[in-house]
Amino acid sequence: MNLKNFVLESYDEMVNKVTWPKFSFLQNSAVLVLVASLIFALFIGVVDLGFENIMKWFYDLF
Repeated sequence: MNLKNFVLESYDEMVNKVTWPKFSFLQNSAVLVLVASLIFALFIGVVDLGFENIMKWFYDLF
């Protein structure tokens, strides 16, 4: 298979055979990922702050 044939078949597949999601679905998915990322970041931040305070308390004992 030569390069020209590969490019033409790839283009045909991307245009006619692939089912692309609607833009509104992509927006909803992006918002969901953003919210989940923020929640995860806040959780990690709280755990880190708690761990830092526990370690400070532990080291102050000695």
